[in-house]
Amino acid sequence: MGMTHAVKVEEATVLFEDFKALDGVNLELPVGKIIGFIGPSGAGKTTLIRAVVGRQRLSRGAITVLGVPAGTAELRSRLSYMTQENSVYPDLTVRQNLRYFSTMFGVPRAKVADEVSRLLAVMTMQSQADQLVRSLSGGQKQRVSLAVALISEPELMVLDEPTVGLDPVLREQIWAIFRKLAANGTSIIITSHVMDEAERCDDLVLIRDGKVLAHGSPSGLCEQTGTKTVEQSFLQLVGAQA
Repeated sequence: MGMTHAVKVEEATVLFEDFKALDGVNLELPVGKIIGFIGPSGAGKTTLIRAVVGRQRLSRGAITVLGVPAGTAELRSRLSYMTQENSVYPDLTVRQNLRYFSTMFGVPRAKVADEVSRLLAVMTMQSQADQLVRSLSGGQKQRVSLAVALISEPELMVLDEPTVGLDPVLREQIWAIFRKLAANGTSIIITSHVMDEAERCDDLVLIRDGKVLAHGSPSGLCEQTGTKTVEQSFLQLVGAQA
């Protein structure tokens, strides 16, 4: 029997001195779906995903990822984490970056070249393969970072603001990739403060002040609040708490 959820969060709380970055969060996130963590800057989205990938210690509570505790060593090969900052080397070419990170992430030496070719094809970056990353546009650098996150086809991808600063055409291309990955069983967590991106997700977690305001499908949240868009739904939920 397969896993019923990719991530389970129980009473997750993170305290920074007198500030609660997360406040008793409880969630069960589905397998093989695109899950959006949506909320304004400072809502707690990045803290929550850092806790999911094992980079943020909880003050209280527990998080289970792919059936094991968050931060467990075996998860390194099963999940990927893309931060808001470009995490690739500007003085290496695209191909050299992908080769280096493939080796670092444990791809067998005999398979590295094939993996690099696959990643270049997925991101349609064959023509930029031998360009230095520092010479690329912002959107192209973002694609290289995303390619690194795709190495070894992880079961769970955790992406912090992956489409910020991208032009509309490139954003459509990236979302097409997300949709294809999810259709093949990959679970994808995306943070965003852009409400129109929320409409593209299968499952939404609306976050504000370290708390979950609501969790459900875009259509379900709109139905629950009697609104037509996720943005209207979010604003109504915020107003109800005020």
